[in-house]
Formats: sequence, C-alpha cells, structure tokens
Amino acid sequence: MSADAAKVRQALRDNQEEPEGPARNARAERLLAEAEQSGDAALLVEALVHQLQVYNYSSEKDKMFVPFARLLRVWDERPGDFDPVMTHHLFWMFKWVSSSMVGQPHIPLASIEKWQGEMAHRYRLAGHSERAVRQGELEIARHLGDVERAGRAYTAWQAADRDRMANCHACELHEQGGWQVQRGQDEEALNSWTPVLEGEHVCAHEPHAVLAASLLPLLRTGRPEQARAHHLRGYRMVRPMESMRYSVALHTEFCALTGNEARGLEILAERPAYFTDSGNPSSLMDFMAVTAVLMDRLTALGHGGQSVPGPAGADWTAASLAVHARSRALALADRFDGRNGNTYVGEQVRERLARRPLLDRLPLGVRAVRLAAPPVAPAAVPSRAAEPVRDLAALLAEARRLSDAQHPDAGDAWRAVAERAGDADVLTAHDRANVADHRAMDPSLPPAEAAEAFRTAASLYEEAGDRGEAVAASARRAFLRSMADGGADAAAAEIAPLVDLALALYAQGAATGRQTGGVLVCRARIVQQRMFRAADEESTDAAVDALEEAAREVLAFAEPLRADEKVATRISEALGFLADVAAYRGDGPAAAELYTRAASVVNEAELPWYATEYEARTAQIAARLDDHATAERAARAALEHGGTSLSGPGRARLHLLLAEALGATGQFAEAVEHTLDAAHWADESDESGTLGVHARHQLGGLLLRLERAAEAAAVLEAVLPDITSEDHGEGMVVQTLWWLGDALSTLGEPRAAAEHWLRAADIARDWPEQHDHAMLANLAAQALYRAELNPEAERAYERAGELWRALDDVPSLVRTLRVRAWIALREGQPGLGAARAFMAAAERECEAAGPELLPELADTFRQTAELIANACEGEPGEEADDPARRAYEEALGYVERASAAFAGAGPGHLAARTACWLMAAWLEADLGRADAALSRAAEVVAAYEEVPTGTDETADARRAEAASVRAYVAQGAGA
Repeated sequence: MSADAAKVRQALRDNQEEPEGPARNARAERLLAEAEQSGDAALLVEALVHQLQVYNYSSEKDKMFVPFARLLRVWDERPGDFDPVMTHHLFWMFKWVSSSMVGQPHIPLASIEKWQGEMAHRYRLAGHSERAVRQGELEIARHLGDVERAGRAYTAWQAADRDRMANCHACELHEQGGWQVQRGQDEEALNSWTPVLEGEHVCAHEPHAVLAASLLPLLRTGRPEQARAHHLRGYRMVRPMESMRYSVALHTEFCALTGNEARGLEILAERPAYFTDSGNPSSLMDFMAVTAVLMDRLTALGHGGQSVPGPAGADWTAASLAVHARSRALALADRFDGRNGNTYVGEQVRERLARRPLLDRLPLGVRAVRLAAPPVAPAAVPSRAAEPVRDLAALLAEARRLSDAQHPDAGDAWRAVAERAGDADVLTAHDRANVADHRAMDPSLPPAEAAEAFRTAASLYEEAGDRGEAVAASARRAFLRSMADGGADAAAAEIAPLVDLALALYAQGAATGRQTGGVLVCRARIVQQRMFRAADEESTDAAVDALEEAAREVLAFAEPLRADEKVATRISEALGFLADVAAYRGDGPAAAELYTRAASVVNEAELPWYATEYEARTAQIAARLDDHATAERAARAALEHGGTSLSGPGRARLHLLLAEALGATGQFAEAVEHTLDAAHWADESDESGTLGVHARHQLGGLLLRLERAAEAAAVLEAVLPDITSEDHGEGMVVQTLWWLGDALSTLGEPRAAAEHWLRAADIARDWPEQHDHAMLANLAAQALYRAELNPEAERAYERAGELWRALDDVPSLVRTLRVRAWIALREGQPGLGAARAFMAAAERECEAAGPELLPELADTFRQTAELIANACEGEPGEEADDPARRAYEEALGYVERASAAFAGAGPGHLAARTACWLMAAWLEADLGRADAALSRAAEVVAAYEEVPTGTDETADARRAEAASVRAYVAQGAGA
C-alpha cells in the first residue's frame, strides 16, 4: 500500500467521525477524487462506500444513488476489488438505497420495485436471508398505504431468519412499532419499543428516533409525564444530528400539541436549513407539515403576526409561515401521490395538518412557556380549586383540605365557597371567618378593605370559639397596618398586647403552636417594616437589631415544636429574617446559608411553595458572591417549587437569575432558553418595559456568545429603543450597543457596527474608568478600516491611541500606530512618508517600553518591511540605485531585524520567525539572489523537520510556501 493510499484511508476514517452535514459530505467527495487518482482499486471501493455512508446520514440523501450504481457496477465487473468488509457494506447499503428511493418522488415507482427485486435477487445469490428484503418491502407498502401487502411483508419479515444483513435489533423494533402505530395500536407499539427505550438495544440513531416516535402515542395513551421525559431526553440526542429532521419534526409537533408553542419555535430556530434542505423530500414534507400545525396554533392563540424562524431570505410571521408551510407540504404530498398513483400520502398529510392539541398545557421544565391570548399569567398546573365543582359541601371540603395543607390555592378555594354560598346563611362562623381571612390576604384588595376583612375574620373566629386564630387574624391586621406610610409605629404598639395574649392562650391550650408562632412572626414583620422605613442609618441599625431579636424569639418558641409540621413556616420565616439581618450587615455567605436553611425547613415539611422566596434570595446572594453553581441550583429549585403561587414577574426574575448563573458558567444555550422564558413572563405580566427589556438585552448577549449573530442583531436592534440611560443606566445602554456592534461586525456590516461602537464610546467618554472607552474606540476604528472609510478610520484610531496612551497600554497604542501607517498608504491618504513616520513612532514606543515589548517591536519591523516593499512600484532592477531595488534591500534589512527580535523574544515565536525567513526568501528571489532565497527556504524546512506532515497547520503552510519559493526560483532560472 502506497503512502498516499494510506493517507487517504486515514482521512476516510477521520472524516467518518466528523459531524453529519455538507462539510463532511464535501470532504468525502474530495477524498473520492483522490482515491480515483491513486489507481488503487480497493481504495476506490472504500471511498465509494464512505461517500454512501455520509450521504445517507445527512440532508443530501438524494446523492446516494449515483455512487451506489457505480459501486454495484464495480462489483459486477471486478468483485476481486472488494474485501469481505467492503462486500458486507455493499449488500448492507442495498437497504439504504431502496428505502431512500421511497422518499424521492422523482424516482418512478417502477424503478423502486425494480431495485427491490434486484436486492432480493442478489441476496438470494449471496445466500442471505430474506429478512432485510421483506422489511424493505414493508416500508414500500406502508408508504403506499397498501395495508394488505404491508401485512404480508410484516409477517414474512418476522418469520425470516436473522442474519448479518438484518437491521440491528433497535432499528427493527423501531420499524415494528411504527407499523403498529400506523394500524392504531399505540400500546403495542410502546411495548415493542420498550427494549430500545430502556437501553437494551441501541445504535447510532436509536433510541433517538424511537424517543421521538413515542411522543404522541404516549400522550394518546395517557402518559404525559413519560412523554415529557422522552421529549427532554430525545431532543437533546437528535439536536446535533443533521440527518434526523423527521425526528425533530416529531418533537416540534409534540410541542405544538401540548401548549409548548414557544418551545416549538426554538426548535425550528435551531436549524434554519431544515426549511430548505431538499435532499430528503419525505422528511421535508413532514417538517413543513408540523411547522404549519405549530404556526396554526400560534395564529389561533392570537399570535399570527409574531415573527418566527423560517426559510432564509424572508421575514416570516406565524400566519405567513403557516400558509407557506402548508402549501409546501401539500405540494410535496401531491408529488408523492402522483408518483404512487393514489392519494394516500396526501390524506396522511391532511390528517396531520388538522390535528388539534392533545393537552392544553404540559409543563416541560424548559422552554414550556404558554403563548396565550389574551395575555395572562397562567398557572404551571391548573388549580384544583379551579375545577368545576358545584356542590357546596365538596367545595368546603376542598377549601378546608387546602387550608390544612397550607396550600397557596386555599384562597381561591374559599372564594369559590363564598361564590357558591352567596347570601344564603349556610356557612358556619368558622367557615365565614376563613372566607374573610383569605379575602383579606388577597394582594389585589385595597388596604382599607383588607383591614376590615381581617377585623371581620377575627370577630368570626372569636364567635366560633377559635380564640387562637382570632388573635392571629388581628396580628395579620396589625402587620397590614405597618405597610402603610407612617403606620409602622402604630402597628408595633398594636401587636405588643396581641403577642402577650397569644402566648397566654398557648399556655392555656387555647391556641396552637402555628397560631402563636404566627403572631410572633407578625411582630417580626412589623419590625422589618420599621427597618424598611427608617429615616437614617442609626435608626435602621436599631431596627435591624430589633429584627434579629424578634426573629430569635420566634425561633425560641417554634424550634421545640419542630416535630409539628404546621410550625415549619414559622421556623423558616424566622430564619429568613435572620438571613435578611446578615445580608444588611454585609455577611453574604451567612445570609445565603440562612436562606438555604429556611428553604430546607419547609421543603422537609413538604411545603415547597414556601421555599420559593428563600431559594430566590439564595440565588441572588450566591450570584453576587460569584457562587454560580449555588445560584443555579437555588434558582432552579425556586422555579420548580413556585408552582401556582409564583407570579408572572416572579417567574420572570427567577428565569433571569438562572440565565445569569448559566451564562456565568458557559451554559449559554440553556441560558438562552431561560431569557426567552423571562421575556415571555414579563410580557404576560405587563412588564415588557422593565423585566422584558432586561431579558431581551440578556438574550441578545447570550445569542452572540453562541455565535448566532443574526438572531442577536435582530433581538438587540429591537430592544435598543427601549433601553435608556435614565431607566436602565448608561452601562446597559453601552453593553447593548457593544453587543450589537459585535453582531453586525460578524455579519459583515462593519459600517453599521462602527456606528454603534462610536455611540457607545461617546457615552463611555466621561466614565472614570476609561478602558471601555478605549476598547470601543478601537473597535470602531477597526470596523471603519474594514469598511474602507479611511479618514474616519484614521480619526478613530487616533482617538483610540490617545486613550491607550493615557491608560499606559503601550501594546495597544503600538497597534494603532501600525494600522494608521497602513491607512496612510491607501488611496487619497498621505502616502509612504506618513506611513513610515507612524511605523517609526511605533518602533520608538516599543524600544522605550523595554524587553517585554520585544515581540511587538519585532512585528513592527516586519510590518515596516512589508509596507516598504508594497509601497514601491515595479520590480527591482539590476542597477544599485534602482528605487525598487533600494526599497527591497531596505525591506530585507527590516526583515532581518524582525527575525532577530523574534529570536530574542524566545522559542515561542518560531512561527513568526519562519514567516520572516520566507518573506526574506521572496525578497532575495526578487532581488535575483537565487542561492540566498533557496538557503532561507531550506532553513524554514529544517525548522519543522521534526514535525510530521499533517499534524501542524503552521508547519504544513510554511513547508508549502518554502516549496513555492523553490518553484519560483526554478522558474526564474529556467527563464
């Protein structure tokens, strides 16, 4: 085997490990061309097999047929070119080709049947089982809707022996379950798929595909939780695989039919090419059909005008994409039906397009935001109190149960009781007290009405003989009073006798530990309100001390009762007060630990909704302490435990907290999901101009970090008008402009990028710390340079240089001077003299800075050489006084100085040194000194003698350029 053949074989193996997609396919095509040129027949077979493999697992399945026909022709003419492995691949790929033809409407049905017959014939001749042949026939029959033929093929497939040509167990089980789903046997399909789903049988594309296929059967059989798990698990598996558009379509459809339309939009946005990749028309048809289903859902929910991801080249709304996707799917279906001579495919597509949600909403835990009209903040799980229970006795039982469980839905339940009872005198005094008490706790009730409701509740509790709850209701009224301006002192006076009364009642057995602890907590809350409203630092400090004392009194009372789960909230709230005290005193770690303890107490008591506030505060403090792992865990827990009690703004803030923690640890993709969630909940809560702005601002930055510049630019351009220095601070304005400039620069719009960077630089001009100002000025200068706006670029670089000088950042200053030299050479600019002056200034700055800037000095010498050589006109003549010759000689001198300086800077600059040697070689060659040029080229080759070819791009590039020097010299000698 020749060295070239070995190299190609290794490249084929390497390419097999590359990600699916056009890049891998293109490499396979190049390698096939190299195999053809090698004259190695066996290598050609390997290259053809490899090309078929990469085409099959890509969006270019339509390219499979020509290389397979060629491979089969080689087999017929020269079977000796195939070793046992390649022979196996040839027969194995018959299955791929046959099944892929079914998905190509331009291939006549007769040709498909012919290939299926050819496969059966060759399998018989080779002694293979019919198992794979009959499975292929099943696929054809299923596509045609020929149930009788499919049934016969299925039976024959299952009866045939398994051999080396049979598909793997996982793929066979997938097909088996797919046929059962087609027959309406969801339960049987799920049973067939179980060994794959549980990991007993797996392969490169399973359980990926089965997880996607199982989603709707699980929903139809009443297993939404399992469907959610399969979606979360399965989408992560198919997401990076270009060839699995059909599975991605199933995940998108699942989102559209479970109230997770926003999640579906995110999936569509992941791979824009899926809208247009035409190599597999069958999966394109499915993808466009489910896109239409999703867009129809958005339109039905009142979001038809929403901007959505779609085919490149146009701006899409949900309504317009729905029309386009439906039309495209039906057009493809018509092509299949025309080929097949029936209407089966079109009927299946129309049935899919007509599907309606299977669930109103299935929370996913990630990107499961509901897009509903009119804007509301729906609960993550429907409240039990909201169920249509009409019997008053049942309503009362439910309300009492929720109250006893300390559930946040208890208020809704008591409201339902009140509405059902109406004016009829059918409720006990205690039940009426509960109605009034929970009405008073409604945050939407005006304070005066709430205070009166608490008063009524206390009176009714007293009438019912529940003195403990009566004093607790009075304490709640006192706390409400403290929240009004100027009411804290009066509330403190009001709560004092209530505390004494509650403790006395508890001692007499007339009040419970929860009721008495609640009164003590209300006193602590009132003290906290005094702290919030303190007029000066001294009174605030005194209130903080008082809060600590009050909190410890709660703990002293409640801790001995820890076994009683009903006092858990009292203990947790006391710990929360102590955490507030620690936070005020600047002890962040202690505050975080206390908030964590507070959350743990109620979580252990199975009251997770009370943990949300403490987990959120833990996340906030941990984020400030740069403890991002703790912030992430706490924010996740708060979102999970918030449930129905979490408000829209609260949910938005938690998603933002989690996004910040994820972004800080490099988990940008998931952080994007949570910023989108935050923006949604902000919009649903009429907080678009506050929380929504922050969410979209953060989203733009995260998209940029994910290198999704086009999306980032769109988001940032949309949010920029809403961000003002007055409302959001100059820092946020500057950061948004900075990110937008980055995005536009990446998109090849340097002029627009420069405008945003210059605007940001102007805002940062007066900041005390000037590094950001300098960076923005420099970025703007770079963009203007790329846009060839030369005078503007020169001014911007001058400004940046002055800023770097003021910051004593000599390397950055030197770089601005060098770029200004190159600008001076451009058309309409001062010319070579000015350019030389800038380079000389850069040289002086480097020399003055000392040895640490030796690499910059070396690069200044190198660029000076390049500048001088590029500036001269014509080729060097033979005469010593020829201007071009003098310029080249001078340039050569600068190259020598650059090489020496790089050598002095240490061994880490070999690449820069060899670049200088090659530059010198070219100059020597142009000066007619062939031997010197060849010597320098040889020196470069020798420098990389120990570096194997193909292991170092720089080494390979240097050797290739050295060879070019040699060829150039030889050409000159020949001339």
